[in-house]
Amino acid sequence: PTKHEFSVDMTCEACANTVTHILNKLGGVQFDIDLPNKKVCITSEHSVDTLLETLGKTGKAVSYLGPK
Repeated sequence: PTKHEFSVDMTCEACANTVTHILNKLGGVQFDIDLPNKKVCITSEHSVDTLLETLGKTGKAVSYLGPK
């Protein structure tokens, strides 16, 4: 599995919970959410495109920061 870092425009605990829910639904991921810095680190064998698409389902602005 590869570790990737994403920027997700989360403003509150509810946003972080949405990200948690959507990633758990995808499955095959381990992740850490850094709410103050609006970052999500994901360790997964899914492609970056899949992870971006999944995070995009939150309705938040998402960008890929690169491998961690």
